[in-house]
Amino acid sequence: MKSVLEINLMEKEKLADIGKALSSPIRLDILYYLAEKPAIISDVAKYFNIPASSAALHIKTLENAGLIFVQPIPGSKGSQKLCGVLVSRVDIDLFHTIISGKNQMLYQENIPIGSYFNYDVYPPCGIVSETSYLGAEDSLSGFFCPDRFKAQLIWLSKGFLEYRFSNNVIKTHTVNKVQFTFEICSEALGYNNNWRSDVSLWINGIEVGIIECPGDYGGRRGRLNPEWWSESSTQYGDLRKIWITDNGCYIDEIKVSDHTIKSLQLDTLNYISFKIGVKPDARYVGGFNLFGEKFGDYSQNIIMEIYNERADHCSEPGEETPPVSN
Repeated sequence: MKSVLEINLMEKEKLADIGKALSSPIRLDILYYLAEKPAIISDVAKYFNIPASSAALHIKTLENAGLIFVQPIPGSKGSQKLCGVLVSRVDIDLFHTIISGKNQMLYQENIPIGSYFNYDVYPPCGIVSETSYLGAEDSLSGFFCPDRFKAQLIWLSKGFLEYRFSNNVIKTHTVNKVQFTFEICSEALGYNNNWRSDVSLWINGIEVGIIECPGDYGGRRGRLNPEWWSESSTQYGDLRKIWITDNGCYIDEIKVSDHTIKSLQLDTLNYISFKIGVKPDARYVGGFNLFGEKFGDYSQNIIMEIYNERADHCSEPGEETPPVSN
Protein backbone atom coordinates (compact mmCIF):
# COMPACT_ATOMS: atom_id res chain seq x y z
CA MET A 1 0.00 0.00 0.00
CA LYS A 2 1.40 3.40 -0.97
CA SER A 3 1.82 5.88 1.85
CA VAL A 4 0.82 9.50 2.32
CA LEU A 5 3.75 11.93 2.54
CA GLU A 6 2.90 14.63 5.09
CA ILE A 7 5.04 17.74 5.27
CA ASN A 8 4.97 21.24 6.75
CA LEU A 9 6.96 24.45 6.64
CA MET A 10 9.31 23.33 9.42
CA GLU A 11 10.71 20.54 7.20
CA LYS A 12 12.57 22.93 4.91
CA GLU A 13 14.99 20.55 3.20
CA LYS A 14 12.34 17.95 2.50
CA LEU A 15 9.93 20.60 1.22
CA ALA A 16 12.65 21.97 -1.08
CA ASP A 17 13.37 18.47 -2.44
CA ILE A 18 9.69 17.88 -3.17
CA GLY A 19 9.35 21.30 -4.79
CA LYS A 20 12.34 20.60 -7.02
CA ALA A 21 11.01 17.17 -7.98
CA LEU A 22 7.58 18.50 -8.92
CA SER A 23 8.86 21.63 -10.71
CA SER A 24 9.65 19.81 -13.95
CA PRO A 25 6.86 18.82 -16.38
CA ILE A 26 8.78 15.77 -17.57
CA ARG A 27 9.25 14.55 -13.98
CA LEU A 28 5.50 14.89 -13.47
CA ASP A 29 5.01 12.80 -16.61
CA ILE A 30 7.49 10.20 -15.30
CA LEU A 31 5.56 10.02 -12.02
CA TYR A 32 2.33 9.43 -13.91
CA TYR A 33 4.05 6.77 -16.04
CA LEU A 34 5.44 4.94 -12.99
CA ALA A 35 2.06 5.10 -11.26
CA GLU A 36 0.74 2.72 -13.89
CA LYS A 37 3.43 0.13 -13.14
CA PRO A 38 7.09 0.05 -12.04
CA ALA A 39 9.70 0.30 -14.81
CA ILE A 40 13.46 0.19 -15.24
CA ILE A 41 15.33 3.39 -16.12
CA SER A 42 16.05 2.30 -19.70
CA ASP A 43 12.32 1.83 -20.31
CA VAL A 44 11.65 5.32 -18.92
CA ALA A 45 14.27 6.78 -21.27
CA LYS A 46 12.83 4.91 -24.26
CA TYR A 47 9.23 5.88 -23.50
CA PHE A 48 10.02 9.59 -23.20
CA ASN A 49 12.67 9.57 -25.94
CA ILE A 50 15.36 11.05 -23.70
CA PRO A 51 18.97 9.96 -23.02
CA ALA A 52 19.39 7.32 -20.33
CA SER A 53 21.59 9.73 -18.37
CA SER A 54 18.79 12.32 -18.31
CA ALA A 55 16.26 9.71 -17.22
CA ALA A 56 18.60 8.62 -14.42
CA LEU A 57 18.92 12.23 -13.18
CA HIS A 58 15.15 12.70 -13.16
CA ILE A 59 14.73 9.40 -11.30
CA LYS A 60 17.37 10.43 -8.73
CA THR A 61 15.56 13.73 -8.10
CA LEU A 62 12.24 11.95 -7.57
CA GLU A 63 13.92 9.41 -5.27
CA ASN A 64 15.59 12.14 -3.19
CA ALA A 65 12.18 13.69 -2.65
CA GLY A 66 10.83 10.40 -1.30
CA LEU A 67 8.26 10.10 -4.08
CA ILE A 68 9.55 6.89 -5.70
CA PHE A 69 11.65 3.86 -4.79
CA VAL A 70 14.62 2.57 -6.77
CA GLN A 71 15.42 -1.12 -6.36
CA PRO A 72 18.34 -2.98 -8.03
CA ILE A 73 17.29 -6.11 -9.91
CA PRO A 74 19.28 -8.61 -12.01
CA GLY A 75 19.14 -8.11 -15.75
CA SER A 76 20.49 -9.73 -18.92
CA LYS A 77 23.28 -7.12 -19.06
CA GLY A 78 23.98 -6.81 -15.37
CA SER A 79 22.13 -5.07 -12.56
CA GLN A 80 19.27 -2.75 -13.48
CA LYS A 81 17.23 -0.35 -11.39
CA LEU A 82 13.50 -0.85 -11.04
CA CYS A 83 11.55 2.32 -10.20
CA GLY A 84 8.05 2.67 -8.80
CA VAL A 85 5.83 5.18 -7.04
CA LEU A 86 6.25 5.19 -3.26
CA VAL A 87 3.45 7.56 -2.16
CA SER A 88 -0.14 8.05 -3.20
CA ARG A 89 -0.50 11.61 -1.96
CA VAL A 90 1.59 14.54 -0.73
CA ASP A 91 -0.04 16.66 1.97
CA ILE A 92 1.64 20.05 2.38
CA ASP A 93 0.18 21.86 5.38
CA LEU A 94 2.29 25.02 5.42
CA PHE A 95 0.88 27.17 8.19
CA HIS A 96 -1.67 25.05 10.04
CA THR A 97 0.24 24.88 13.31
CA ILE A 98 0.86 28.64 13.21
CA ILE A 99 -2.63 29.80 12.26
CA SER A 100 -4.70 27.40 14.33
CA GLY A 101 -2.56 27.58 17.44
CA LYS A 102 -3.19 23.89 17.80
CA ASN A 103 0.36 23.04 18.87
CA GLN A 104 2.83 25.30 20.59
CA MET A 105 6.21 23.63 20.45
CA LEU A 106 8.19 24.88 23.42
CA TYR A 107 11.38 22.94 22.88
CA GLN A 108 13.06 20.42 20.56
CA GLU A 109 16.14 18.34 21.32
CA ASN A 110 17.95 16.29 18.69
CA ILE A 111 20.23 13.54 20.03
CA PRO A 112 22.50 11.55 17.69
CA ILE A 113 21.99 7.79 18.02
CA GLY A 114 25.60 7.32 19.16
CA SER A 115 25.12 9.64 22.14
CA TYR A 116 23.65 6.95 24.38
CA PHE A 117 24.26 7.27 28.12
CA ASN A 118 24.15 3.55 28.87
CA TYR A 119 23.87 0.30 26.92
CA ASP A 120 23.64 -3.46 27.23
CA VAL A 121 24.17 -5.09 23.84
CA TYR A 122 24.32 -8.71 22.66
CA PRO A 123 25.64 -9.96 19.28
CA PRO A 124 24.84 -10.08 16.46
CA CYS A 125 25.39 -6.33 16.76
CA GLY A 126 27.21 -3.50 15.09
CA ILE A 127 27.64 0.21 14.74
CA VAL A 128 28.63 2.25 11.67
CA SER A 129 29.27 5.88 10.84
CA GLU A 130 28.51 7.57 7.53
CA THR A 131 31.85 6.35 6.17
CA SER A 132 32.81 3.06 7.85
CA TYR A 133 32.27 0.44 10.53
CA LEU A 134 33.09 1.51 14.09
CA GLY A 135 34.87 -1.47 15.59
CA ALA A 136 34.48 -5.03 14.38
CA GLU A 137 31.05 -6.36 13.38
CA ASP A 138 29.43 -8.51 16.09
CA SER A 139 31.89 -7.09 18.61
CA LEU A 140 31.16 -4.70 21.49
CA SER A 141 34.32 -2.72 20.73
CA GLY A 142 32.52 -0.14 18.61
CA PHE A 143 29.99 0.63 21.33
CA PHE A 144 32.56 2.19 23.66
CA CYS A 145 35.01 3.67 21.12
CA PRO A 146 35.38 7.49 21.07
CA ASP A 147 33.92 7.71 17.56
CA ARG A 148 30.60 6.16 18.62
CA PHE A 149 29.12 9.68 18.63
CA LYS A 150 29.45 9.60 14.83
CA ALA A 151 27.17 6.54 14.60
CA GLN A 152 24.52 6.57 11.86
CA LEU A 153 23.22 3.00 12.20
CA ILE A 154 23.22 0.75 15.28
CA TRP A 155 21.89 -2.80 15.43
CA LEU A 156 21.63 -5.45 18.13
CA SER A 157 19.84 -8.77 18.67
CA LYS A 158 18.76 -8.00 22.25
CA GLY A 159 19.63 -5.56 25.00
CA PHE A 160 19.05 -1.81 25.20
CA LEU A 161 20.30 1.70 24.49
CA GLU A 162 19.53 4.49 26.98
CA TYR A 163 19.50 8.20 26.15
CA ARG A 164 19.07 11.18 28.46
CA PHE A 165 17.26 14.38 27.53
CA SER A 166 16.95 17.75 29.26
CA ASN A 167 13.72 18.47 31.16
CA ASN A 168 14.40 22.10 32.12
CA VAL A 169 11.56 23.36 29.93
CA ILE A 170 9.08 21.03 31.65
CA LYS A 171 10.10 22.44 35.01
CA THR A 172 9.59 26.07 33.97
CA HIS A 173 6.63 25.96 31.55
CA THR A 174 3.13 24.53 31.32
CA VAL A 175 3.58 21.30 29.36
CA ASN A 176 1.01 18.69 28.41
CA LYS A 177 2.77 16.65 25.76
CA VAL A 178 6.28 15.18 25.38
CA GLN A 179 6.98 13.31 22.13
CA PHE A 180 9.86 11.15 20.87
CA THR A 181 10.36 10.15 17.22
CA PHE A 182 12.95 7.84 15.67
CA GLU A 183 13.47 5.52 12.69
CA ILE A 184 13.65 1.83 13.58
CA CYS A 185 13.16 -1.70 12.24
CA SER A 186 13.91 -5.21 13.49
CA GLU A 187 17.29 -6.96 13.00
CA ALA A 188 17.81 -10.15 10.98
CA LEU A 189 20.74 -11.70 9.15
CA GLY A 190 21.17 -9.51 6.06
CA TYR A 191 17.56 -8.35 5.90
CA ASN A 192 14.17 -10.01 6.18
CA ASN A 193 11.03 -7.97 5.50
CA ASN A 194 8.99 -10.45 7.57
CA TRP A 195 11.11 -10.65 10.72
CA ARG A 196 9.06 -9.54 13.74
CA SER A 197 10.46 -7.98 16.88
CA ASP A 198 8.89 -6.53 20.04
CA VAL A 199 10.86 -3.46 21.03
CA SER A 200 10.16 -2.14 24.52
CA LEU A 201 10.27 1.54 25.47
CA TRP A 202 11.10 2.81 28.95
CA ILE A 203 10.66 6.35 30.25
CA ASN A 204 12.55 7.12 33.46
CA GLY A 205 13.00 3.40 34.08
CA ILE A 206 9.32 2.50 33.63
CA GLU A 207 8.30 0.33 30.68
CA VAL A 208 5.46 2.20 28.99
CA GLY A 209 4.84 0.19 25.83
CA ILE A 210 6.07 -2.07 23.04
CA ILE A 211 6.69 -1.17 19.42
CA GLU A 212 5.88 -4.08 17.11
CA CYS A 213 8.44 -4.02 14.29
CA PRO A 214 7.18 -6.17 11.40
CA GLY A 215 10.49 -6.63 9.59
CA ASP A 216 14.12 -5.82 8.93
CA TYR A 217 13.61 -3.84 5.74
CA GLY A 218 15.59 -4.28 2.54
CA GLY A 219 15.09 -4.97 -1.16
CA ARG A 220 15.62 -1.31 -2.06
CA ARG A 221 18.23 1.18 -0.94
CA GLY A 222 17.47 3.47 1.95
CA ARG A 223 16.97 6.98 0.63
CA LEU A 224 19.93 8.36 2.60
CA ASN A 225 22.32 5.39 2.69
CA PRO A 226 25.93 5.99 1.58
CA GLU A 227 27.14 4.23 -1.54
CA TRP A 228 29.51 1.91 0.35
CA TRP A 229 26.69 0.30 2.36
CA SER A 230 25.84 -3.16 1.00
CA GLU A 231 22.50 -3.65 -0.73
CA SER A 232 22.22 -7.07 0.94
CA SER A 233 22.03 -5.45 4.40
CA THR A 234 19.33 -3.54 6.28
CA GLN A 235 18.26 -0.46 4.31
CA TYR A 236 15.55 1.55 6.08
CA GLY A 237 13.03 1.60 8.91
CA ASP A 238 9.67 3.00 9.96
CA LEU A 239 9.36 6.40 11.60
CA ARG A 240 7.77 5.68 14.97
CA LYS A 241 6.38 8.04 17.60
CA ILE A 242 5.67 7.81 21.29
CA TRP A 243 4.18 10.65 23.26
CA ILE A 244 3.24 11.20 26.88
CA THR A 245 0.38 13.50 27.92
CA ASP A 246 -1.67 14.21 31.02
CA ASN A 247 -3.96 11.35 29.89
CA GLY A 248 -1.48 8.55 29.19
CA CYS A 249 1.18 7.24 26.80
CA TYR A 250 0.55 6.69 23.09
CA ILE A 251 2.53 4.83 20.44
CA ASP A 252 1.55 5.74 16.89
CA GLU A 253 -1.87 7.04 18.07
CA ILE A 254 -2.70 3.97 20.17
CA LYS A 255 -2.89 4.35 23.94
CA VAL A 256 -0.50 1.84 25.51
CA SER A 257 -0.27 3.00 29.13
CA ASP A 258 -2.00 5.13 31.75
CA HIS A 259 1.31 6.63 32.82
CA THR A 260 1.36 10.42 32.52
CA ILE A 261 3.85 13.29 32.61
CA LYS A 262 3.35 13.42 36.37
CA SER A 263 3.52 9.69 37.11
CA LEU A 264 6.71 9.34 35.06
CA GLN A 265 8.19 12.30 36.94
CA LEU A 266 9.17 14.10 33.76
CA ASP A 267 8.97 17.40 35.64
CA THR A 268 10.78 16.43 38.85
CA LEU A 269 13.88 14.37 38.02
CA ASN A 270 17.11 15.92 36.75
CA TYR A 271 16.69 14.52 33.22
CA ILE A 272 14.43 12.33 31.09
CA SER A 273 15.69 8.79 30.55
CA PHE A 274 14.55 7.30 27.24
CA LYS A 275 15.46 3.64 26.73
CA ILE A 276 14.91 1.38 23.71
CA GLY A 277 15.45 -2.35 24.06
CA VAL A 278 14.53 -5.93 23.29
CA LYS A 279 14.00 -8.11 26.37
CA PRO A 280 15.21 -11.73 26.33
CA ASP A 281 11.69 -12.89 27.25
CA ALA A 282 9.90 -10.78 24.63
CA ARG A 283 7.31 -12.55 22.50
CA TYR A 284 9.43 -11.82 19.40
CA VAL A 285 13.14 -11.42 20.16
CA GLY A 286 14.00 -9.96 16.78
CA GLY A 287 16.46 -7.20 17.72
CA PHE A 288 16.37 -3.73 16.22
CA ASN A 289 18.17 -1.33 13.88
CA LEU A 290 18.22 2.32 14.95
CA PHE A 291 18.89 4.88 12.21
CA GLY A 292 20.65 8.25 12.33
CA GLU A 293 20.17 11.24 10.07
CA LYS A 294 22.50 9.90 7.33
CA PHE A 295 21.01 6.39 7.03
CA GLY A 296 17.58 5.00 6.18
CA ASP A 297 14.69 7.04 4.78
CA TYR A 298 14.31 9.87 7.31
CA SER A 299 16.86 12.62 7.83
CA GLN A 300 16.69 12.77 11.61
CA ASN A 301 18.22 11.40 14.80
CA ILE A 302 16.20 10.75 17.96
CA ILE A 303 14.04 13.83 18.45
CA MET A 304 12.26 14.92 21.61
CA GLU A 305 9.61 17.63 21.31
CA ILE A 306 7.87 19.37 24.20
CA TYR A 307 4.46 20.96 23.63
CA ASN A 308 1.82 23.06 25.30
CA GLU A 309 -1.29 22.13 23.34
CA ARG A 310 -4.69 23.71 23.67
CA ALA A 311 -6.88 21.60 25.92
CA ASP A 312 -9.43 20.92 23.16
CA HIS A 313 -6.71 19.63 20.87
CA CYS A 314 -4.62 17.34 23.08
CA SER A 315 -3.85 14.23 21.09
CA GLU A 316 -6.06 11.20 21.62
CA PRO A 317 -6.10 7.97 19.64
CA GLY A 318 -7.00 8.61 16.01
CA GLU A 319 -6.25 12.31 16.10
CA GLU A 320 -3.63 13.88 13.88
CA THR A 321 -0.27 14.22 15.58
CA PRO A 322 2.14 17.13 15.17
CA PRO A 323 4.62 16.87 12.31
CA VAL A 324 8.29 16.19 12.97
CA SER A 325 10.96 18.55 11.69
CA ASN A 326 14.04 17.04 10.13
